[in-house]
Amino acid sequence: MITPKEIWETAGLPARRLAGLALNPAAPDDVLLRLLADGPPAARMVLCRDRALPDAVVDAVVRHPDRYTRSFLARSPHAEPAQRARLLDDPEWFVRAHLADAPRMPGGVRPRPLPDWAVVRMILTYDNESLGGNLCFQTSAKLMESMRTHPEPKVRRMGVAWNGVPDEARDALLADPDDEVRDSVRRHLRHEDPAWVERELPDRPCHGRAHALMHCALSRGVVEGVLNAPVGEGDRWMIAGNPTLPADVVALLAADADPEVRERIAHRSDLGPDERRALAADTDPRVRLALSVHPALSEAERAAIDYEVPAGGIFGPVLQRLVPRDPAAVRRDALSGHPLLRRRAARDQSLPSDLVPRLAADDDLGVRVLLAQNHPEAPAELLLSAFLEYTGYERELLLTWPRFPTAGLSRHAGDEDPAVRALAARDPATAAETVDRLTRDPDPGVRAAGAGHPNLPRARLAELLDDEELAHRAAANPALEPSVMRRLVAHLPLPADAAG
Repeated sequence: MITPKEIWETAGLPARRLAGLALNPAAPDDVLLRLLADGPPAARMVLCRDRALPDAVVDAVVRHPDRYTRSFLARSPHAEPAQRARLLDDPEWFVRAHLADAPRMPGGVRPRPLPDWAVVRMILTYDNESLGGNLCFQTSAKLMESMRTHPEPKVRRMGVAWNGVPDEARDALLADPDDEVRDSVRRHLRHEDPAWVERELPDRPCHGRAHALMHCALSRGVVEGVLNAPVGEGDRWMIAGNPTLPADVVALLAADADPEVRERIAHRSDLGPDERRALAADTDPRVRLALSVHPALSEAERAAIDYEVPAGGIFGPVLQRLVPRDPAAVRRDALSGHPLLRRRAARDQSLPSDLVPRLAADDDLGVRVLLAQNHPEAPAELLLSAFLEYTGYERELLLTWPRFPTAGLSRHAGDEDPAVRALAARDPATAAETVDRLTRDPDPGVRAAGAGHPNLPRARLAELLDDEELAHRAAANPALEPSVMRRLVAHLPLPADAAG
């Protein structure tokens, strides 16, 4: 089975040029339809996967005979959910599996949910293997909430698998008229039975043991075994975060010789005042930092702790909650004197609008960048300054926000940082000679950005259409004349050696 990477790597220059044309925002429908009908695999792949499509083209994709082509629409993050749902009953399992598996999204972004009716139909008609992937991430919060009372038993069973068994629904689900629903509830609840966990706990280090020690209900016998005869070096660290840990063991581990265990204990919300005082004065700076954000502390108590927040870090987008945090808690964090709490607030899209300017001007780089990466109302000037100041992981995702500015970016064309030089290609007013220079830059990313700028001189654009490296970028340039686009597709299909 050929992979998308192999499709691209085996495409010849003519095929890559046509793939670029498939991404051209100015390409008319007739050109796109010709590419879909007769274009090489690379062109059909990017056409269906990497851009939004007009309705006429979507109609043709749904009817296309090639399952790979249809599957690319099934997993496209650019397609409307209702468009993707048209593939719900595709005759090929391959296509249906990709629809259930969800589009690959950039960090922190949830796929847009499929229509509720489509998800229900998939649950009722797809095999369990397909349903075990990422379909839950394509399900609306409304449907998630209602699944446990849905009239179809299989939907109720899937609701238990995806949502667990909320306390308020436990009795009703245990009395469900469907045998399989009741069985699934009992299987889920057995992890809350300390006797069952003790009986089934693996006696060797493994994922099953780690999961049980960290998340399942622990009997006194299991806890004593970990304290006195641990199976693995990390056993004590694992139970330190378990919510069922007895209070006396929490106090015991708060004084553990291992600072990693004490650091994990410091994050527990059920710490007593004595443990908090001891950990606030711990000899290890990581422990003091962990304790300094404890929810029971006042701002004055936080300020009295000798903690230091690392200046660096990964400040990327965060997957947002389906159910927002308590607005009062978000506001409290945003107004805190502690940078880590302000960073927590900056990650939250539910941060009130009146606090956005405050955090946009924060003196902590992490706060500013996290706000830029996550909040839909982040100011344009913050998005740009965050990109210029932050050079860490997922920096490039700042460029995906619609509010990222374009005006005035040409001034960065001579910057030492290639990523900053490439910003000049986003400015519609960048001079033609500057754009030409960008296409000759030592950095391939800058060259690619320049090749797509509509101010690129026509002679240079024509030259790049035959460039082995930049042909696909040049073909995606919106300044390309429609007559040139139609000439590029006039001789489709390509010979096998040209298509790759």
